Amino acid sequence: MNAEIIAIGSELLTPFRQDTNSLFLTAELNKLGVDVEYKTVVGDDRARLTTIARIALDRADVVIFMGGLGPTEDDLTREAVAAALHLQLKRDPDIVAGLYARFAARKIKMPENNLKQADVIMGAAALANQKGSAPGQYLEGSIDGRERIVILLPGPPVELKPMFNEEVLPRLKRKLPPAFIATRELRMALMPESECDAIAAPIYKAHKEVETTILAPVGEVQLHLKARGKSLQEAQEKVDALAEELEDELGDNVFSSRGESLEQIVGYFLDMRGSTVAVAESCTGGLLGQRLSSVSGSSRYFLGGAIVYSNDLKTSLSDVPPLMIKEHGAVSREVAIALAEGIRKKCKSTFGVAVTGIAGPTGGTPEKPVGLVYHAIADGKKTEVVKRNFPSDRDRVRWWASQQALDMIRRKLM
Repeated sequence: MNAEIIAIGSELLTPFRQDTNSLFLTAELNKLGVDVEYKTVVGDDRARLTTIARIALDRADVVIFMGGLGPTEDDLTREAVAAALHLQLKRDPDIVAGLYARFAARKIKMPENNLKQADVIMGAAALANQKGSAPGQYLEGSIDGRERIVILLPGPPVELKPMFNEEVLPRLKRKLPPAFIATRELRMALMPESECDAIAAPIYKAHKEVETTILAPVGEVQLHLKARGKSLQEAQEKVDALAEELEDELGDNVFSSRGESLEQIVGYFLDMRGSTVAVAESCTGGLLGQRLSSVSGSSRYFLGGAIVYSNDLKTSLSDVPPLMIKEHGAVSREVAIALAEGIRKKCKSTFGVAVTGIAGPTGGTPEKPVGLVYHAIADGKKTEVVKRNFPSDRDRVRWWASQQALDMIRRKLM
């Protein structure tokens, strides 16, 4: 079966708000074997919403509307969906009584416009809202000769998620035919998307039974694999077989084969080896330490470090000689090495990791342009340095730099 999710609200068509509910709903529907084939965002306009509802009902088996169930004039979801279905709204006396009781318990007089929240589409079941005043609605049956499921949910995530889990999910499990979907996610650090696909495409194209999607967030490439089967085991075997072939070809570029983040994998290796790490960060401003410490249990292997943004702190906290900074500059191979070795000795860690660079947008020169970053890792015997030029904005340069540093730790431990 397929689904369409419709997010309603003019605020979602501005730069200031974004729809996150559909991510949650997509994950939950996929677990039930339902593919989300369309996502639509529409403003608070009854005519446009009715048109979108009719289109969705024509092409999807399950249609979920989110938002527009409040008491105000621009809350139009009930009316628009009823119009699209050619059905009437009926005011539910039990919901009306519940609304009055809710406001009475808070010792607040209920405005009359709240009563519209009790309007239910004919044939629909009202869905209890434990976190708010707007009930949802659930309707299933034949529409134009085809079975459909129509669901209306409130917009706030704090209301939508429990309503879906408690009211909608049990109904869908009873209604939908059994389906089994297995997924895997491979992640590659610092690998160009085109290079990854050139290696992976001939392999995944030969596995037509597995749907493969390639994504490229900052600093990594992701291969998302999905397969269906008559049983979960059969579906899992399909994605596992493809994942194994891809890992063989992509080699140690793959840092995760089940969707773990790079910092999780680095933490796993450090913990497994009984190793510790400390960091000295300049241009990343603590981002590397933040990522390392974001993993539960990281206190076993992450000792801490220093944000050595100024040259004085590079000297006092990581023992970088002032003459070295004067001669080579703060952004240099020599200073990166000194930072890594200095912080390792200060913190008595297995590894010292350093990052120094020019995140921009200002501060670059022809010799040292914006995006130039030196990364170093010291273990007391040998210090390795990687010089990179990241052509991007400040935030992306900083993320790329932290990704490179984490990948250096991973490869060192491998």
